[in-house]
Amino acid sequence: MTKIKGNIVKWGILGVGDVCEVKSAPAMQLIDNSELVAVMRRNGKKAQNYAERHQVSKWYDKTDDLINDPEVNAIYIATPPDAHLELTIKAAKAGKPVYVEKPMARSYAECQQMIEACKEADVPLYVAYYRRRLPNFLKLKELIESGIIGEIQLVKIELYKSNASDIAAVESGTMSANWRVDPEVAGGGYFYDLAAHQLDYLDFIFGPIRSAMGHAGNQGKLYKAADIITSSFTFESGIQGVGSWCFTVDKKAELDELSIIGTEGKLVIPFFGPAEIILEKATLKEHKKYRFDLPAHIQQPLIQTIVDDILGIGVCPSMGQSAARTNWVMEEMTKNYYTNKK
Repeated sequence: MTKIKGNIVKWGILGVGDVCEVKSAPAMQLIDNSELVAVMRRNGKKAQNYAERHQVSKWYDKTDDLINDPEVNAIYIATPPDAHLELTIKAAKAGKPVYVEKPMARSYAECQQMIEACKEADVPLYVAYYRRRLPNFLKLKELIESGIIGEIQLVKIELYKSNASDIAAVESGTMSANWRVDPEVAGGGYFYDLAAHQLDYLDFIFGPIRSAMGHAGNQGKLYKAADIITSSFTFESGIQGVGSWCFTVDKKAELDELSIIGTEGKLVIPFFGPAEIILEKATLKEHKKYRFDLPAHIQQPLIQTIVDDILGIGVCPSMGQSAARTNWVMEEMTKNYYTNKK
């Protein structure tokens, strides 16, 4: 596969918005053999402001100008999902490796088109499922593989969040600015935004999910996307799972837990809360808790693997093929709602 010439990855970012302030882009300036050389945003003043604040030498307000910049040899697409397909195709045709935010696209079909475009152009396609490289999630994988809780029987996901901020946004008339709850832009609301991380990580530790089904609905009636989803799923390995996501609960009912249940105990980890793991076993007098320090720029460990992969000195664990599987699973879990809406 063609990657880049030279020994430095020189990044250009399309859609340099909030995710680029701390989570991702600053890491590109800290990693060895990596430089951030250009940023783009349709609002030129905002692109210029970002470039000046982050010491980036060039900024653009047109996608083609950044993609065709001869100094840029890798593209990071940090836009909302509705632009991922179009921009991936453009970057691939320019012969530049692509790193795209999650979820990979609005639909599994769009993911497949992105994969095909990069295959035809002979360039790699990476996706920002960065939990595959964070220390707490790597430790959970290690604990499972060590057999500390025996044979895995069940996986359980629970994510319940308050809709207080959404109600306030509706009352103030600003809800229309929240692209995450517009299926035309994001694919499927907070579920696509948050559950994508959980389902991708389960793919990482247990392998592909072979079947999934679910029921999705809209209880709050605040936006078009589904705000409650319940599901069951089975991995190719035979491990079974259940999940429930609700984005309309009271603050006191909020919950964020992934439970891995085995024949000799249970492991629990929050996905979006404290960086810790809880081990529960009948042979322990009390729960054992593992705590972790996370990097200041949360995507840095994954971006390091991308740079290494592009340069041929390492392997990235989050590629287009695995990310597309997550889109397929989410579609299977929510198709009763979105199919009926078409």
